[in-house]
Amino acid sequence: MATTHHCLPMETSDPPTSDIANAVEQSLDKLGVRDAAGLEGLFARLEQRLRDDVGQVTTGGRGPEDIEQLRVRWLGRKQGLVRSITENWLRSAPAELKADVGKRLNALRGSAEEQIASIARQPTVDKWSQPLSEPVRQRPYSAAAPGAVEAAPVLAGELDITLPGTRRTIGVEHPIRRVIREITEIFLSLGYSVEEGPDIESAYYNFEALNIPEDHPARDDQDTFYVDPQTVLRTHTSPVQIRTMEKMQPPVRIIVPGRAFRHDAPDATHASMFHQVEGLAVDTHITFADLKGTLDYFLKAFFGPEVRTRFRPSFFPFTEPSAEVDISCIFCGGTAGCRICKYSGWIELLGCGMVDPALYSYVHYDPARYSGFAFGMGVERLAMLKYGVQDIQLFFQGDVRFLHQFR
Repeated sequence: MATTHHCLPMETSDPPTSDIANAVEQSLDKLGVRDAAGLEGLFARLEQRLRDDVGQVTTGGRGPEDIEQLRVRWLGRKQGLVRSITENWLRSAPAELKADVGKRLNALRGSAEEQIASIARQPTVDKWSQPLSEPVRQRPYSAAAPGAVEAAPVLAGELDITLPGTRRTIGVEHPIRRVIREITEIFLSLGYSVEEGPDIESAYYNFEALNIPEDHPARDDQDTFYVDPQTVLRTHTSPVQIRTMEKMQPPVRIIVPGRAFRHDAPDATHASMFHQVEGLAVDTHITFADLKGTLDYFLKAFFGPEVRTRFRPSFFPFTEPSAEVDISCIFCGGTAGCRICKYSGWIELLGCGMVDPALYSYVHYDPARYSGFAFGMGVERLAMLKYGVQDIQLFFQGDVRFLHQFR
């Protein structure tokens, strides 16, 4: 429905203040304004109307909605008074008045912006008269959106619930720690407990108590980091097994996750620092069948029930008999063969064996009564297979682009 405007008398150039909002909808010619004196009267009444509007908002329970309405009434892009003056007065003004209208219009716009911004900067008081001092950001506005509401100025204390929240970046569990946790959870479900030990170990626990004599290649300076002649960075987590058997009698069922260090040149599959999880079970009547069943259960729980296992004879100084454990290739299914399994259908994974009875003499176990098995696996090896990582160095470089893939 069209709005009916009150026609102003042609013989006057000073319409009442209450009618000035209607006057801006008409041209200067229809208002009968043809000289500078008439313009001065019109703009004087506009200034008065602005002061009246600002005064009402300031004294009449001012809130963010009131300030927004005042801003739209005067400065709105579509229906604001300043916009109406531009359309109806400035564009149709006679040539001799156009410069004067533009000058007075700019002054009016500046006055409106200053006064509205001034009351917006004043602290807002809620209904409990408690100041809200938290600043908020300006509400988003898109001029292209149909029916969009124009953005309000930033108001101190205003909470705009339409703004998107600030997303806090959350870290992820490192793939090595994730694999250690998964391994630990599987063995905890089998009744194992977790033991830990020092990274800097004596040569006795690292070598001698594990049946590794002084002439063994592992004790060479080219294979081991020596702190001093009798102290090394542990080359495996097996010393914790000896320490555990020293302080407790069977039954013993433990796993030992932790770091190990070897003098290896870094490449895609080797690093001088890596992680191991070793396991030990000692009790009466433990056989190689118990070892096979335990590792078969673990590997199926870790890689999936379709995985098959294979045990091959091997040698370790602290186990007898010893074996290498292979799993059917998880990439080709162990049938056709692929580059990962070197077209054999099997992937070598870990070492194991029955505890050599010679070790029991170091911990005062009766080898005639007790037997046990031990195993050890490289965590990085399992992680590379499970997650398809082709370079072990990626685990230690701290590249967030790599780590973000494990969310």
